Amino acid sequence: MTGSEGTRTAEATAGGGRRFERSRLRLGLVLAVICGALAFLVLQGLGNATTYFYNADEALARRADLGDDRFRLQGTVVPGSVRPEGDGVAFRVEFACATVDVRHRGDPPELFADGIPVVLEGGFEGDTYASDRILVRHTSEYRTEEADRLALAAEQGCAR
Repeated sequence: MTGSEGTRTAEATAGGGRRFERSRLRLGLVLAVICGALAFLVLQGLGNATTYFYNADEALARRADLGDDRFRLQGTVVPGSVRPEGDGVAFRVEFACATVDVRHRGDPPELFADGIPVVLEGGFEGDTYASDRILVRHTSEYRTEEADRLALAAEQGCAR
C-alpha cells in the first residue's frame, strides 16, 4: 500500500466511525426520550393510584395536615341534607358520627340520593369539602368486595 492509499483507508475508517458514533448518539437520545416518557406515564398513574382515601371522621381529624391536598372522602349522604346550589349540589356526608359539609361542582350521578354510601374526589376549601367527582357504590359486586367496609359504616352509623 502506498502512503496516499493508507491515508484514504484511515480517513474512510474514521469517517465511518464518526457516522457510527452519531447513530449511537441518536439512538441513545431516542431511547432516553422514550424512557423519560414512560417514567412520566408511570409516575402519573401511580400519582392517581395513590390519591389518599379517608372516611369522613378521619378526614376531619386530619384536616390541618391535609390542607388543600386532593384526596378521596368516603361517607354516607346524610338524609335531608341534599340541596341544589349554583352549578352543583351541596350536602353532608357522615361516617362514625362525624359529618363533613360537601359542595359538589357539576351534576351528581343518577343514583345519587339520601342515605347512600359515596366516595368523593376533591379537597378541603376552608371548612367545606369541595368535590368534583362522586362515585356511587351500588353494585352487588361492590357490596361483596367491600362488605367489611360497609358493615363498619353501618355499625358506626349515628342514631337519628
